[in-house]
Amino acid sequence: MLKWITFAPLIGALLCGFLGKKLGEKFVSLVACGSVAVSMVLAFFAFFTKLLPLPEGQRVVTEHFFTWIEVGTFRADFAYLLDPLSGTYILFITGVGLLIHIYATGYMHGDEGFYRFFAYLNLFMFMMLTLVLGDNLLLLFVGWEGVGLCSYLLIGYYIERQEAGDAAKKAFIVNRIGDFGYSIGVMVAFTTFTSVSFVDKTIGGKLIPSLLTQAAEKPVEAVGAFGIMTAIALLLFVGACGKSAQVPLFVWLPDAMAGPTPVSALIHAATMVTAGVYLTARCSAIFTRSQTALLIVAVVGAFTAMFAATIGIAQNDIKKVLAYSTVSQLGYMFLACGVGAFTAGIFHVMTHAFFKALLFLGAGSVIHGMHEEQDIRRMGGLKKYMPWTFKTMMVGWLAISGVPLLSGFFSKDEILWQTWSSTALPTGLTKTLWFLALATALLTAVYMTRLMVLTFWGKERFDVAKDEGHHKTEHHEGEHHAIHPHESPKVMWIPLVVLAVLSIVGGYVGVSAAWGGSNAIEHFLSPVIAKAAPMIDTAHGAAAATASHAAEAAEAHHDVTTERIFTGISVVVAFLGIFLGWTMFTAQPLRKMPSLLENKYYVDEIYDAAIVNPILGTSRNFLWRILDVKIIDGAINGIAHLFGETGSTMRFLQTGFARSYAAIMLVGAIVLILYFTFR
Repeated sequence: MLKWITFAPLIGALLCGFLGKKLGEKFVSLVACGSVAVSMVLAFFAFFTKLLPLPEGQRVVTEHFFTWIEVGTFRADFAYLLDPLSGTYILFITGVGLLIHIYATGYMHGDEGFYRFFAYLNLFMFMMLTLVLGDNLLLLFVGWEGVGLCSYLLIGYYIERQEAGDAAKKAFIVNRIGDFGYSIGVMVAFTTFTSVSFVDKTIGGKLIPSLLTQAAEKPVEAVGAFGIMTAIALLLFVGACGKSAQVPLFVWLPDAMAGPTPVSALIHAATMVTAGVYLTARCSAIFTRSQTALLIVAVVGAFTAMFAATIGIAQNDIKKVLAYSTVSQLGYMFLACGVGAFTAGIFHVMTHAFFKALLFLGAGSVIHGMHEEQDIRRMGGLKKYMPWTFKTMMVGWLAISGVPLLSGFFSKDEILWQTWSSTALPTGLTKTLWFLALATALLTAVYMTRLMVLTFWGKERFDVAKDEGHHKTEHHEGEHHAIHPHESPKVMWIPLVVLAVLSIVGGYVGVSAAWGGSNAIEHFLSPVIAKAAPMIDTAHGAAAATASHAAEAAEAHHDVTTERIFTGISVVVAFLGIFLGWTMFTAQPLRKMPSLLENKYYVDEIYDAAIVNPILGTSRNFLWRILDVKIIDGAINGIAHLFGETGSTMRFLQTGFARSYAAIMLVGAIVLILYFTFR
């Protein structure tokens, strides 16, 4: 069954790609959406009838198709693994993916490349499902590279636009940096464990423990120590930083908004960019063996969350605001993984998929209704023109802001509490990270309120320029066009309603015990997630605690009253952020934001000056003009010229006249006679 979950979208991609142009939009829409619907139905069926009925702790379903690579002791199978972690992922990948496919049939209606777009989108679904269901690091890497390829194709979908082409190339190149780290990490992992599999296997009658089983038996490497577990974890984390847009490899994601909005919702909010979090959680047994790696993951995640949030508050492109918000929320997820709360990170992955897909699709509805206008400074007062878009986006806004009883509240609050109470890192550091995360939550509420206020409330600004009584607005090209906002068709706003419902109820699977819940998702995921050991007291030479001791310590550290107090603090911060955003931007919606933030701290310019331009200059001025043209080409051309000149000279020896040859023979004979005479 697992193979059809993945192969249904692949078949859809092939049909759309080869037959779609000839058979038209209806055929493509039916095939593309139908194939993902089949995948979703099978995913839910497998989850609820194959996985859940299994006893807790034994929820593992595998499907082996064939041995893909076998060289010496190295073996990688083409096999799928369904367990609580991959099962959670395939549910929201297929569910949210289907809603986005349906939405896209309306958004992309009339586009010349309609068939091509859905072929790419279906191919992405196949690759993403392969990524999360692969039972080893190598097959996961196939899906990993596959979603990277699809991302490149979809970001650059508008091939006639230079902006799209540049963004696609940027995403491709930046991700290659991360993927290089991933590939080296896989090699080091195999060298260490002689396995790349996530499950124990019997080969030739011999039990071969998985790399995760072997990793769990390794001693914990303390902060400051740099052993083999730290090396593997950090190499894999380099790959995760590239795919999930963490500092310093985050620069590709905001530019990726050059692609169609459904792409932004599916790939760059709900699925592909969370692959790095999936990899980190899947390899939690490796990461928890290195407190240095956990520390780096947590610090990078917290810094990225805060850094991107400060940029998001000053962006004016509605999709760019959401892009930096995505980078920030991904930082939250990695912060959770870094403090040992992997299940909280995955919980936030799920809720984020709901409300961020909702916000991106809502933004697409706004852009559609505003005739491709994306600048929120040229909007305002749209709630009366787009009631469904407004109501649904309002749910997403409140959910991401952390308003109580919505999905984002539960997952964000769990990360904050787990960060504060973590014993996996130094206490002073966890408190600092908590303050950073709380400040990020405040900024999130502020910039999302700014987006909503400038888009839906206040004075209409799309008619600010008037000429002879006609309402007009100036576009980026300087042309004047009348804009008449309108609501999107049902095929676009109905998926928004469904996502809004999920953004309301999706968090209730993670209600903690402090609030009368059982934290079902943590309980469900815990058998496949490693527990982080408490900090090693290196000053007194204390040994690493076992996983069971870690669980006991965490349980003892859990203070229900304190958790409720901290939840109250986060609620106050959420409402404070909304209040500040509302107060600041209803009074002065077009207030000037700091240029440093508007220009994104000039990170792209710094990268250009420090990395890109030197490489271009070296390539152009030395490698090409000197090494290639003058040295290599010069040497080859010089040799060719030498032989040419030699041939040109020697051709005079072949005149075709017998008397010339006789004269040459005579001269030769005379030379020989003289030589022997004088000798």
